[in-house]
Amino acid sequence: MKVIKNELIYFATALMFFTRIPVPFTIPYSVEIMNKSQKYFSWVGLLVGFVNAVVLYLSYQLFNLDIAIVLMMISSVLLTGAFHEDGFTDVCDSFGGGYGKEKILTIMKDSRVGAYGAVGIILLFALKFFSIQALGTVDLIKTLGLIVLAHTASRFIAGTMIYTHRYVTDIDVSKSKPLANKPLDGSALMVSFISVLVSFLLIPDWRLILAFALAYLGKICMGWYFKKHIGGYTGDCLGSVQQVTEVLFYLGAMIIWKFM
Repeated sequence: MKVIKNELIYFATALMFFTRIPVPFTIPYSVEIMNKSQKYFSWVGLLVGFVNAVVLYLSYQLFNLDIAIVLMMISSVLLTGAFHEDGFTDVCDSFGGGYGKEKILTIMKDSRVGAYGAVGIILLFALKFFSIQALGTVDLIKTLGLIVLAHTASRFIAGTMIYTHRYVTDIDVSKSKPLANKPLDGSALMVSFISVLVSFLLIPDWRLILAFALAYLGKICMGWYFKKHIGGYTGDCLGSVQQVTEVLFYLGAMIIWKFM
């Protein structure tokens, strides 16, 4: 029973960290619990993706596809509090407007959104919208499954940064956000990856393994860029990896469905 209780605490911690979903009981918090909750990050992605898919499907029954996608994107932002989108805009501002590790990290901690962040998030949302629109026009039901898979896989891929790159301590520790940054054992990584396999079952098109590979390649490129300029990753870097790899998953699916 204690093991089950601990796992529920880890999952609830991940749920509170990544979403605005209220958890109906008080749970303890510690750095250790935060780190152990990382195994459930992708499972939270599966839940978020499922909610997105449901909103898209129900909205499409009332409106056209374009409006349904916008409503889905709004619900996603409300559900997660724009957690990953905030990280993406911070990364755009800091790497776009800063030079050198110290300057980049200083800009990254600034809560204001600059020109690079504004332009970046607008282009990201546009690319996400038109990708889902194109996919939904071809096959809406498969696109619903793809949305669940993209949300799950992108959070899993972002989580692997903890295993492949070094965490960079923020310059201003007082502004640091709680973050899982210590690699766990292989079994924890497997628990996380199982959520990706479950998502694949929702859309049994194994060609999408290539889309997963494209998304992971995007993570490798971003990881190389982060390492080159700041020596590793921050929490905002993880958020940007999630957003970019989600979009890469949609683009990969478009390529596969068009040419294979």
